[in-house]
Amino acid sequence: MSGQAPLDSFSAGTLAGAGCFRCGTCGFAVALHERDEVPACPHCGGEDFRRSSIFGELELREPTATHEVESPDWLEEAREAVEREGDYLGYEVGGRVRVIALEGGWTRIGRSLAADIRFDHPTVSRRHAMLHRADGVARVLDDRSLNGVFVNGERVDMQTLSDGDELTIGRFRLYFLSLAPAGVHGGGIGVPSALA
Repeated sequence: MSGQAPLDSFSAGTLAGAGCFRCGTCGFAVALHERDEVPACPHCGGEDFRRSSIFGELELREPTATHEVESPDWLEEAREAVEREGDYLGYEVGGRVRVIALEGGWTRIGRSLAADIRFDHPTVSRRHAMLHRADGVARVLDDRSLNGVFVNGERVDMQTLSDGDELTIGRFRLYFLSLAPAGVHGGGIGVPSALA
């Protein structure tokens, strides 16, 4: 960073103003609004952040190997509750499980009020990811997000999804469910566009 002024450093719990900040330990990025407190790093738990330039002067360190997906306890119960075949995203937020039926076409995921699946958290970009479903195939695309989109632990720009895949969007983990007629359980409930 020769010839440039050093970037400000901040600790978790302080108000730092709007902008992009990176964890001093692992490089994980968070985008903050003016009145947001700097959070503890969702990736490593670190508490020291630096204001980050949009030009990427910091080296981002992130997991690159896929990992074994450990399904949460609620996932099988959510799968059992679905009675119609189709593709779904299941996730837990605020202690509540949600199962979203994916319609044909585009599903937007992000922090924006215009997102179809919205997560109001600084680790999620306004326009974080797009899911496209057509002809029985579902794909996830990174929508130029700051922290990236991960499928089964691997950062992706675009990837076809398979039943049971884990998507990581910021600090949130979503699970892709693709239910064929043999995997649909009778006596369950019909899942509307959003089940809370």
